[in-house]
Amino acid sequence: MLSITVQTREGYGDNGPISLPDTFTLDNYTGVFSQGFGRYFLNTVVVTASVVAIVLVLVTPLAYAIVRSRSRLTGHVFRLFLLGLAIPAQAVVVPIFYLISTTGLYDNLLGVILPTAAFALPICALILSGAMRDITPDLYEAMAIDGATPTRVFLRLVLPLSRGGISTIAVFSALQAWNGFLFPLVLTQSDSTKVLTLGLYNFQTQYGIDIPGLMAAVVLSMVPVLLVYLTARRALIQGLMGVGGK
Repeated sequence: MLSITVQTREGYGDNGPISLPDTFTLDNYTGVFSQGFGRYFLNTVVVTASVVAIVLVLVTPLAYAIVRSRSRLTGHVFRLFLLGLAIPAQAVVVPIFYLISTTGLYDNLLGVILPTAAFALPICALILSGAMRDITPDLYEAMAIDGATPTRVFLRLVLPLSRGGISTIAVFSALQAWNGFLFPLVLTQSDSTKVLTLGLYNFQTQYGIDIPGLMAAVVLSMVPVLLVYLTARRALIQGLMGVGGK
């Protein structure tokens, strides 16, 4: 893929996809911005950051309540969230389209952000509640003896010891939003609201596909995801192994 991005379109057509470039060029990387890549990149960043923020704000107190509360209501809410794991987005895309259109959010980034975050909530709640269960009851008892309120226990004990789980759900929800295709395809229409996954279509015309330009756009769209993973990989692995609180 990297080799293709530094070839000319003519050179790629003559030599094939697995050949080394006979001429080196960076025109494919500069050319992607003339196709609106910068606007699509910014839209994707907005969608991803908003989805991650919504997931972190909602899931962290929810997981804390699931782990510490003994009420039946909390148990029913948790089961309701787990039910979302069994519902694929493709099965409910028509009612989601109707709902978004009725609320006036069609062709708006907010109309993509809300359903994307909603479908990321169930698995994130499951992961983070599992990480918070690793916190030993002795620590909660020590905080209670010191007179700490539930809010202080959440802020001073649970959140610091759940960094692995929080990093895991942040990376997971970011990947869901960054690579999202179905909701942007169905819920947006204009170029001003396109994201990267839809912007890649610009390299396909009725006369052919600009493969070097397309591969350059794919490489540029991968860079932020790789940086996020390299930054949070240790916490991500610990959170997936279920040892985020140890």
